[in-house]
Amino acid sequence: MNIGLFPSQEDRLRVDDILTRLLASTHASVLQGSVAPTFDVTAFRDQLAAFDFEQPRSLTQTLAWTIEQMEHGIVHITHPRYFGLFNPTPSFPAQCADRIAAVFNPQLATATTSPAAVEIEAHVVRAVATRAGLPPQARGHFTTGGTEANYTAVILALTRACPRFAEEGARAFGGPPVFYVSRESHLAWLKIAHQAGIGRSAVRLVATDGSGRLELAALDDAIMTDRASGAVPFMIAATAGTTNAGMVDPLSGCAETALRGGLWFHVDAAWGGALIASSTLRGRLEGIDRADSMTIDAHKWFATTMGCGIFLTRWPAQLSAAFHVSASYMPSNTADVDPYVTSVQWSRRFLGLRLFVSLATAGWEGYGGHVERMLALSDLLKDRIAAQGWRVINDSPVGVLCIIPPARHSVRPIVKHLVASGSAWVSVAVFEGREVIRACVTSGMTMPDDIFSVVTALVQAAEATIASREQDTWTA
Repeated sequence: MNIGLFPSQEDRLRVDDILTRLLASTHASVLQGSVAPTFDVTAFRDQLAAFDFEQPRSLTQTLAWTIEQMEHGIVHITHPRYFGLFNPTPSFPAQCADRIAAVFNPQLATATTSPAAVEIEAHVVRAVATRAGLPPQARGHFTTGGTEANYTAVILALTRACPRFAEEGARAFGGPPVFYVSRESHLAWLKIAHQAGIGRSAVRLVATDGSGRLELAALDDAIMTDRASGAVPFMIAATAGTTNAGMVDPLSGCAETALRGGLWFHVDAAWGGALIASSTLRGRLEGIDRADSMTIDAHKWFATTMGCGIFLTRWPAQLSAAFHVSASYMPSNTADVDPYVTSVQWSRRFLGLRLFVSLATAGWEGYGGHVERMLALSDLLKDRIAAQGWRVINDSPVGVLCIIPPARHSVRPIVKHLVASGSAWVSVAVFEGREVIRACVTSGMTMPDDIFSVVTALVQAAEATIASREQDTWTA
C-alpha cells in the first residue's frame, strides 16, 4: 500500500488538522486582502514547473503551497466586496457536506449502490419542486450546473415534441426544430443547441421590451414566422434573472403562449429561483409554477459550493423516455429511481448533500431571510450610488444593478481601475445596447460597510480615470 496516497489514521488526523488551520487562516487573510489576483504569473509558472512528479513531496508542504497560490491567484468570489457574477460565498454547511461526500465518495448512478445518497437527493428535489409550486408528481435531479439542467430541458422538449427524436435525432422532425429565448438570456443556449444536434441556428433570440424582458408580441411573431416557413417550434425558455441585468421575463405570458402553441415551457431560474425561499418575495416569480421544467442553481443564490445545479420537471416520465439505457454491468436500471437512466450523467458525485445540509441547518425561513437581506443590501447600494449622481438604469427584482456614471466618465476605465486596485470587484455588461457597470450583492458575508466601500471605490476610480486622461492630454 502506498503510504503517501493512503496514510495511517494517525497521519490523516494530523494532516487534516493542519489543513483545517491553514484554510481558516487563509480565509481570514482573504477577507482583509485584495479581491483580484495579486501574483506574478511568470514566477508562478516557474514554481509550477518544479513539480516534475519524478520525486514525491511532503503532502503538508504541497497543501500549504497550493493554498498560498489560491490566496493570491484567483478572483475571490468569497470576498464580501465581490459584487460580480452569480457566484456567492458558499455556506459553511455546504463546505462541510463537500468534505463528507469526498470521504465516502458514493457513486450516484444507481440506488442499488448508494441508496442513502440517492434518497437524500430525491427528497431535496421534491422539497424544492413543491416550494416552486410544481405538482406532487414533479421530479428531477441535481446537475453540474445550469447549462446541464437547461440542456436536459431541451432534450426532454425535443423528445416530447417528436418521440422518434430519441432514435433518429433532428432528422425525425418534418422541419428544422427551433426554440425561443430572450436575447438577454444566457448564451449557453447556443452551445446547448449545438450539443443537442439541432444546430445553433435553432436558437431564436427574441427581442426585449426595452426593460430587458422578453417581449411577448415579438415571441408570437417569431413563432408564427417560423411555422409559416416550415420550421418546428418546440420550446419557450424564459429567464428568471438574466445575467447582465437580473431581469425576469413575463413568465405567465410565456406560459400562455406555450400552452396555445403546444410548446414545452421551461424557466431558467438559475439565479432568481432562490426567491421561492422567501414568502414575501416569491411573487416576483409569478407564473413559474406553470413551467413544464425549470433550472435552479443551488451554487448561486442558495450559496452551496460550485457545481450544484437542479433540474425539475412536472413530467417525470419524460426523463425516462429521454435517458433510458440498458447495460448488463449495472446493478439495476429502475426507470423512476436510478439517476443514470433519468439524467445526462452516468457516474456522478453526491452533489445534493450540499443543499440538504444547508437547508436542514437554515430551513426555508433562514434561506428566505438570506435572500431578503441580499436585496436590502442591493437597495442600499442603489441609494448610495444615486446619491453620488450616478444612475441605475434597470429595475431588477433579483438585485442586479446596471450603473451609469456621470456623463463625463466612461464605464470600462472605471471598472479596470477599480478591479486593479483590489478593493472590490464589479464587471462591465451591456444592457439594452448600452455599456454599464454591473454590480450584484452575492456574498452572505457582505455588510453595509462593504456597500459604502464599493461606492467610495467607484467614485475614486472615476476620479482617477479623469485625472489620468487629463494627464495624458497635458503630456501630449
